[in-house]
Amino acid sequence: MRIGEAAEASGVSAKMIRHYEAVGLLPAAARRDSGYRDYGEGDVHALRFIRRARDLGFSLAEIAGLLALWGDRNRASAEVKRVALAHVEALEAKARDLSAMAATLRHLAAHCHGDARPDCPILEELAGGR
Repeated sequence: MRIGEAAEASGVSAKMIRHYEAVGLLPAAARRDSGYRDYGEGDVHALRFIRRARDLGFSLAEIAGLLALWGDRNRASAEVKRVALAHVEALEAKARDLSAMAATLRHLAAHCHGDARPDCPILEELAGGR
C-alpha cells in the first residue's frame, strides 16, 4: 500500500511516517517501480504500535527500545515492565512539577489586583522578584 493508505490504516500522518523512517524508528519502505513507497501489514502494525506508544508519552528512543523488545520473541517481560514503570515514574514526576507550577501561578494570580494599576506580582516573580 502507498503511504497515504498506510497513514489512513495506522492513524499516523504521512509526514510522521517519513519522519519515523528518517530517524530509523521504522525501516525504510520498499519502493515500487514508480518510486512510491510500498508498505505492508507489518509496517501498519508497527506504525500503530508507535502511535499508541507516542499517545502514552514515550520518547522516540524509548519507543525504539520497545519496538526491539516487541520484535524479540526471546524477550523477558520483566524488561518491558521495567521500561513501563520507569516511564510511569517520569510521568508522575512531571505531573507533580506541573501541579507545583499551577499552584504557584494560582497563588500569584490571587495576589494580582487585576486592575488598571501597573503593579503585578506575576510579572515581578517572572522578573526574579525585583
